[in-house]
Amino acid sequence: MTHIGMIGIGMMGHGIASNLLKHGHRLSVLAHPGNQPLDALLAAGARTCTTAQALAAESEVVILCVTGTPQVEAVLLGDDGVLKGLRAGTVVIDCSTAVPDSTEKVAARVLAQGGQFLDAPMTRTPREAAEGRLNLLVGGDTALFERCRPILACFAENIVHTGPIGSGHRMKLLHNYVSLGTVTLLAEAAACAQRAGVDTGTFVDVLTKGGGWGAALERLKPALLQGDPTGLRFSMANALKDLSYYNDMAQAIEAETGLAQAVQSTLSQACDAGHAQALVPELIGLLAQRKQG
Repeated sequence: MTHIGMIGIGMMGHGIASNLLKHGHRLSVLAHPGNQPLDALLAAGARTCTTAQALAAESEVVILCVTGTPQVEAVLLGDDGVLKGLRAGTVVIDCSTAVPDSTEKVAARVLAQGGQFLDAPMTRTPREAAEGRLNLLVGGDTALFERCRPILACFAENIVHTGPIGSGHRMKLLHNYVSLGTVTLLAEAAACAQRAGVDTGTFVDVLTKGGGWGAALERLKPALLQGDPTGLRFSMANALKDLSYYNDMAQAIEAETGLAQAVQSTLSQACDAGHAQALVPELIGLLAQRKQG
């Protein structure tokens, strides 16, 4: 049994926390207005802390599952942040999506204070988080990775060691560019199909039986066929954040970003039009309506 502190009990974090409790770990969570309801976690034995400093002071492992780099830096480096209460030997595991350069810098701060660090961003959805079936991309020391694997296995079924600190976040950005880029491409094609008068069922059927089939199409199918966007519970704002992080990473190493810039631009226009909190599959309808009238 390990005493784990967790920061970020959102749609993904809630599933992670519930599975840690199911596997017998002691759990403290940071109280925050952005958390999902904590009733089930508290009933299962979790307790709350009012500051990240207090949470870190009583934890052997601290798991972060927050929105992005600004939030990671705030909870780690803030006035009452994790580093203020970090004990020697405590492992910080960052499951957020973050800028790799920042990851390396905050990890250095954790290590300098006697702590240990893994970046372990996730793929898959809140449903798999609740089922304990996430994919994890883990950067960090090999021996530390193996020591922490049993904890990670409480909420993940596919766990890949990607290399040194920062490599997990680099791989996550590559993954999300491919995933969100494909979804955006399909949304634009579906919008074109609607404007061209192509039957949506026929559109889906032809792609499913041909080269357009894949995970992205499966996640868009409910939106296309039933008008239900929850097949991909990921907001436009989060998608734009991830594409922005990807483009920043790629540009810093002078990699080609032509297509990635186009995807970011499409998502940026949707957010600028007031749809930041809409789910990504809703992009189909937005693109179909654009410039009409």
